[in-house]
Amino acid sequence: MATIVRKLISTANAAKPVAPYNQAVVADRTVYVSGCLGLDKDAKLVAGGATAQAEMALKNLEAILKAADSGVDKVVKNTVFLKDLNDFGAVNEVYKRVFNKDFPARSCFQVAKLPMDALVEIECIALTGAVHTVTSD
Repeated sequence: MATIVRKLISTANAAKPVAPYNQAVVADRTVYVSGCLGLDKDAKLVAGGATAQAEMALKNLEAILKAADSGVDKVVKNTVFLKDLNDFGAVNEVYKRVFNKDFPARSCFQVAKLPMDALVEIECIALTGAVHTVTSD
């Protein structure tokens, strides 16, 4: 049986984990990025509400994807967790600046509470290497 490589991803270009987990794990050519909060380099939530936290969470997510030899263009699935679903529209405005074409699949949920009392958390599954996108139209 062939061995599959499990690579643990850590980058100083994104906020450090706030609990015992890795920023991402690459299994074969699939990247599993842990939930990203709107944390700055000092592990503090950025001020400015859900919009600012979403912007920072996506910056962290992008840095982690880069460290995993991937990128937003290779994301196949995002999951967005919101403390308040009323922030859906504002978070979407930030989201569509990062994911602006060939959109990945996505789920969005309101949750009772997020770590550090954050307003937004975003996780994703992406690919590495050469990826060719086609549509079913």
